[in-house]
Amino acid sequence: MTSDVVLSATNVTKYFPITEGVLFKKTIGHVKAVDGVTVELLRGETLGVVGESGCGKSTLSRVLMGLIPATSGSVTLEGEELVGMKSSRLREVRRNIQIIFQDPYSALNPRMTVGKIIGEPFEIHTDAVPKGDRRRKVQELLEVVGLSPEHINRYPHQFSGGQRQRIGIARALALTPKVIICDEPVSALDISVQAQVVNLLANLQKEFNLSYVFVAHDLSVVRHISDRVAVMYLGKIVEIGNEHDIYETPTHPYTQALLSAVPVPDPLLRGHRDQIMLEGDLPSPANPPSGCRFRTRCWKAQDICAEKEPPLEVHSEGGHPSACHFAEVRNVTHAVD
Repeated sequence: MTSDVVLSATNVTKYFPITEGVLFKKTIGHVKAVDGVTVELLRGETLGVVGESGCGKSTLSRVLMGLIPATSGSVTLEGEELVGMKSSRLREVRRNIQIIFQDPYSALNPRMTVGKIIGEPFEIHTDAVPKGDRRRKVQELLEVVGLSPEHINRYPHQFSGGQRQRIGIARALALTPKVIICDEPVSALDISVQAQVVNLLANLQKEFNLSYVFVAHDLSVVRHISDRVAVMYLGKIVEIGNEHDIYETPTHPYTQALLSAVPVPDPLLRGHRDQIMLEGDLPSPANPPSGCRFRTRCWKAQDICAEKEPPLEVHSEGGHPSACHFAEVRNVTHAVD
């Protein structure tokens, strides 16, 4: 893995307006889905993004992809600014950044054959593959993802969920992108199929030198494939580090709580684990708490947590960035292998 940055986000926000009225709609507030996220993706790296439902993971992935515009901030792909880019230029740039969606059932057009689905990018970017070579290219892509080239004329309903996700992966690979956003690509699949798809993604990354942003809520899946992991809570990244930092020496209370909640299959270890029980519900992103957003559920919270938002910074020599006024390592016995 080289040290150059292929994709970066700087202080990115995405606010969705809350309106009232029927004819004359009035904005009365905003849902702060992503609020001041700064992150970098290195060439050939997999950056995992984890957090509970509603934390802003999928919204962030769509902003990075350019599917929805950022409210503010900067997103660059190989140094080229995507925020505010003209749609004609954005279409050209998107050949270098593709996305794999969560639901393999709704992501594929049921009225199109597999050949047309995978070959659709060639219709948009006509210079990618000569027209006479497109069928052969689609068959090659089917082989690359472990499907038979003979299935090129079949329809999505003739495939299982895992096979459909492989079709989605083949479509994402069609234009030989440099970055692929994986938006919970295995969460809708059976456990037995998840490992196959994750291993396929890992092998493809090595073969094509791909960079992944891997969004998921399953901590074990993220650990298996990611080089670095960013933990999100209520629109913000609260901790980021490599696999050892996050899974062995977490310093943010929210990360520690997530890891302690992972089921432990071994009954001998189950009784010795230090499980953290969070109190209260996830606050609304339309009205987040002042200061630290996690303070309403945190056992460490003090007055300063309500008064001052903790910056995402390194708190000790050799440590990793964490957004907590009282960041410290806490050993949590878990089963994320």
